[in-house]
Amino acid sequence: MGAEKLPVCFDSYSGQPIHVDDLIRMINKLINNRTLAVVHDLFAIPLAWFGAYWLRFNLEAVPPEQLSTAVDLSAIVLLIQAIAFRHYGLYRGVWRFASVPDLVRICKAVLMGMAFSAVTIFLVTRMEGVPRSVFPLYGLLLITLLGSSRLLVRWSKDRGIYTAECKKLLIVGAGKAGEMLVRDLLRSRAECYLPVGFVDDSIAKRGREIHGVRVLSACDEMIDLVERLSVDLIVLALPSAQSSDMRRLVGLCEKTGVPFRTLPPIDQLMSGQVTVNQLREVSIDDLLGREPVALDWDAIELELQGKKVLVTGAGGSIGSELCRQIVRLRPAHLILLDASEFNLYSIETELLGDYPGLKLSRCLNDVVDEVAIEKVFADTHPDVVFHAAAYKHVPMLEDQLREAARNNIQGTRTMADMADRFECEAFVMISTDKAVNPANVMGTSKRAAEIYCQNLNQRSQTRFVTVRFGNVLGSAGSVVPLFAKQIRAGGPVTVTHREITRYFMTIPEACQLILQASIMGKGGEIFVLDMGEPVKISYLAEQMIRLSGKVPGEDIAITYTGLRPGEKLYEELFHEKEALQSTGHAKILLARHRGFAWERLREIMDQLHAACARYDEPALRVLMKELVPEWHSGADTTAAGDEQGHDGALLPGKAPETAAKESPTLH
Repeated sequence: MGAEKLPVCFDSYSGQPIHVDDLIRMINKLINNRTLAVVHDLFAIPLAWFGAYWLRFNLEAVPPEQLSTAVDLSAIVLLIQAIAFRHYGLYRGVWRFASVPDLVRICKAVLMGMAFSAVTIFLVTRMEGVPRSVFPLYGLLLITLLGSSRLLVRWSKDRGIYTAECKKLLIVGAGKAGEMLVRDLLRSRAECYLPVGFVDDSIAKRGREIHGVRVLSACDEMIDLVERLSVDLIVLALPSAQSSDMRRLVGLCEKTGVPFRTLPPIDQLMSGQVTVNQLREVSIDDLLGREPVALDWDAIELELQGKKVLVTGAGGSIGSELCRQIVRLRPAHLILLDASEFNLYSIETELLGDYPGLKLSRCLNDVVDEVAIEKVFADTHPDVVFHAAAYKHVPMLEDQLREAARNNIQGTRTMADMADRFECEAFVMISTDKAVNPANVMGTSKRAAEIYCQNLNQRSQTRFVTVRFGNVLGSAGSVVPLFAKQIRAGGPVTVTHREITRYFMTIPEACQLILQASIMGKGGEIFVLDMGEPVKISYLAEQMIRLSGKVPGEDIAITYTGLRPGEKLYEELFHEKEALQSTGHAKILLARHRGFAWERLREIMDQLHAACARYDEPALRVLMKELVPEWHSGADTTAAGDEQGHDGALLPGKAPETAAKESPTLH
C-alpha cells in the first residue's frame, strides 16, 4: 500500500477533497482541450511582455512612463504574436506528446512574432520609451513559458500518476528497442507499468539514463536486482538477439523466479515501433532461431517475377511457406501440386484469400504418377520447379523401404525428367542433412535423388539445384509439436538419448534461403544452409517444459529410451568428400558435386522402378546400397522404428525401456 494521499483543496459544490493526483489529472484533461491551450498561450504573451520590462529594470518597479508605454503596446504584441502562433501550427500537436519538433515550432513562432512586433513598434513610436533589451528578454521568457508548460504536461503523463500501484519492470537491453519500449511504457495508460531500470552488458551504457531510467548493471547481475528492487516482470528488449544469447538470458530469468516476456523479432515489429502490446511470452523459436536472414530480394524477385512457378508438396510445411513467399514476388502463374486433398485445399484457400488476383492452379496429383505429371507440365509449362514433395518421417520409413524409394527417388526422377523434357529454366530440389552418410532409409532415398538431379544437370538445359538443410521448427510431425502435445497431456516427454543433437532453423528462414540459393545456382550444385550450432534434444525438451510454466523432472518427467533403428546421435550437413566451399552469401555453403556413371545410373533407376512395381524390397535395398555406398544401416532394421518420432523424440504408444524421473542436466 502506498502512502495516504493528502487533499490540496475541496470541491466547492460537493465538499469532497481533491487530491494532488486528481488535480494533475484535471489539469491534463483541461489542457488537452485546444481552446484552453490557446487561452493559455495568449495569457503567456502579456506575462512575458511585462516580465521583460521587470527584468530590464533589475526586478524593481518599472518607471510609470515605461509601464504606460508597455500597456499601450501590449495589444500590438498580443495580436502579432497570436498570428505567428497560428501560422506555425502550435495547436496541431498534442501536449502530452510534445517533443523537440514542437519546441522548434515554438521558437520559430516567438522569434517571428518578436521581430514583427519590434518592426511595427518602431514604425509607430520610433522606439520612444521602449528599452531595446525588452525584445530579446520577451522572447526568452515567452519560449520558457510555452515550452515549460508543455514539458510539465508531458512529464506528468510519462511518469504516470499511480506509480505505487504499477508493476515494476526490469528491462534487459538498453538499445533502440529498449528506449522505444520505455517511452511507450511511460505513456501507456491501458496498463500500469513502471520501468525501474535497465541491465545491459555494454560497459559504455552503464550508469546512463534513458528517459530517466538508469542502466544499472550487467545482465548477469539481474538476479540480485530483481530481489533488491522487488521487480514484478522482466522484459527482454532484444528483438535481434542471437539464439545463444537468448538461451543465456532466459536461463538467468528463470533463476529469478519472476515472470518474463520478450519482444518479437525485429523483422516482425511493425514500422520499427515497439509498444507494450507487443510483449509476449518467450517461445522455443526465440531460443533456437537465429538472427534475421539478409537476402538479395531484388535479385530473387527479378528471377521469379512474371514466371510460372510449380511447387510440389505445396500443402506441406516447407512447400506452403515457399508458396507464401513466392506469391509476394509476383509470379505470373503459381501451380500447386500435392497428393493430400486437405493440404492442397488449405493452401489454395489461404493464398486466394490473401491475393485475390493471383493466377493459381491446383493439381491433386502424386509425383510418382508419370501420366498425371506429364499432363501438368503440358498444361502449365512451368519456368521454375520447387520440388518439396517427399516422405520424411525417419523411423516410419525404416520398414517402408518400397514407399520411400517410390516416392522420394522415383518421384524426384519423374519430376526432374519432366522439367528437362519441357525445358524448364530451373529445378530446385529440397533435400536434408540426413542424406549425408545416411543411417536410415529416408536419408538414403534423398541422397539417391540428389545424385540423379546432379548428374541429369550435365545433360540438360535446365539448371538442377539441390538445397540441403536440417530440421525446421514446427514442421508437421517434427519434435516441437510432439513435445508440446506430450506436455499438454502431463508428460512424460520422451527423448531417445541424453546426448542426441540436431540442427534447427525456422520454416520462414529455411524457405528464404531456398529462394536465395535457387538464383545463385548455375546447375549441379548442392547448397548447404548454415544451420548454426546443433542443439541437444534434451535441452529442447527442458526448455519447452519450462516455457509452459512447469519444472522438468518434477511437474513433467523426461524419459530416455535409447537410440532406435535408423537414428544417429549427430547429423552432418556435408560429406567429407564434398569439399564444402563458401558462396556469396554468409549462410549458404556449396558442396562439391560427386559424379556417377550416367548409363549405370539410368539402369539402376529403371531397376528401382521395376523392383517397386513387383514390391521387391531386398532388390531395392541392394540397388540403393549401390547408389549410396556410404549408407550404413543394417539389413536387420525392423518395425521397431515406427514408434519413434522425429529428431530424437519417442511417440506415445509403447512403454520406454528406461525412465528418468530426475531433471537432466541443462545443456
